[in-house]
Amino acid sequence: MSRERLAELGLSLPLLPVTSVGSFPKPGYLKKARSEYAQRKITQEELEQEEERATRFWMEWQDEAGIDVLVDGEMYRGDMVTFFAETMRGFEIGGLVRSYGNRYYHKPIIVREVEWVQPITTEWFRFAQSLTRKPVKGMLTGPYTVMDWSFDEYYDSRREATLAIAAQIRKEVEALAEAGCRIIQIDEPAISVRPEELPLAIEAMQICTQGIEAYFITHICYGNFERIYPGLLELPVHNLDLELSNSELDMLPLLAENPPDKDISFGLVDVHSRDVEPLEVVQERIGMALEALPRERLWFDPDCGLKTRTIEEAQAKLEVIVSAVRAAREQAPG
Repeated sequence: MSRERLAELGLSLPLLPVTSVGSFPKPGYLKKARSEYAQRKITQEELEQEEERATRFWMEWQDEAGIDVLVDGEMYRGDMVTFFAETMRGFEIGGLVRSYGNRYYHKPIIVREVEWVQPITTEWFRFAQSLTRKPVKGMLTGPYTVMDWSFDEYYDSRREATLAIAAQIRKEVEALAEAGCRIIQIDEPAISVRPEELPLAIEAMQICTQGIEAYFITHICYGNFERIYPGLLELPVHNLDLELSNSELDMLPLLAENPPDKDISFGLVDVHSRDVEPLEVVQERIGMALEALPRERLWFDPDCGLKTRTIEEAQAKLEVIVSAVRAAREQAPG
């Protein structure tokens, strides 16, 4: 049982824990600093000071807002794949390609053997965890998504590339666990792109998680879940973090028909909408979740990262989740 796993790790969470997927909007002063750093107007040390300032802002806000499992907000990252490609050997960074909407990213190119050189996120985890007594999630991008969102000019097959990347990402997982991180999220948003490759994604995740003393979450968003469920349940993690509200909770019948043996982090608000969902709407979604799944297995969060929203919008969306969950706890104590 997943709650037993948390207890084994010395973690005690309330019923219906509230968390966030990972990214938060960057304050204006950090956007300015990142632009100035790219133009070589400020030093890396000066940029990191602003990244720490922004991380501290979001950590303090989450604590005060009543979030149960905190994230560092990814103030030191740009794109979720490019960030890791920039910090591992074997990649070159290509030109801009469109990801979704009007958002673009520099697509990595695998040009030689991929190699993890040193901890990538560990110091940021330590810094964030030092700011709160609540647990902070470590957040990584999964090997299948890194492979799928990169050009491969080195490995002979998608399988070979994915498993090579997985072996290196495992080293980052080990570094996080050694640093004291007990909840580690490995994002795989590309996992539904090719349903026939789901076994490959599962194998790669196994490499990343097997034998590590941690509670593992994988975040999957905006995919065709119907084509990969219930096979998705074979992923070797304790918690599936799913986008649900953007698709009007259309996955609930699947979950009810094939009840998961894992915890579910249930996306309650649509991060791609500027509108803040009314409290009664979020409460209704929680009610539907509780009808479909055991309350002991439910976590709640937004559909995806909040970096595309303004600071005020991101805060308002999380605040309505916290308010709705508090009401649900009062109605279903335990």
